[in-house]
Amino acid sequence: GKPSMNGFTHTVNANGAMIIVPEPLVEGAKISVENPKTQVVVEARVVRPPQITSEGSLVPVEFAAPSPHFWNVFFPPAVN
Repeated sequence: GKPSMNGFTHTVNANGAMIIVPEPLVEGAKISVENPKTQVVVEARVVRPPQITSEGSLVPVEFAAPSPHFWNVFFPPAVN
C-alpha cells in the first residue's frame, strides 16, 4: 500500500487545506487525505512547495473535486 503519515490541519477550506506533516511532500504529488473523525478519504494534490516550519512541513493541498462537507465544517458562501 501507499506509505501513510499522520499530520494535522493548519487551516481548511472547501477546496483543500494547509496541512502539517512530518515529511515534505513535493509539489504536484497526489495524496489521499483522511478525516479521522469521519473516516472519509478524498484525493488531493500538493499545489505549492511546502514551507518547512518548526512544527513540520506546511503543505498546501487542493482536493481533486470540491468537497465542502469533508471537514464537517460549515463554510459560508463567498461574498463578492
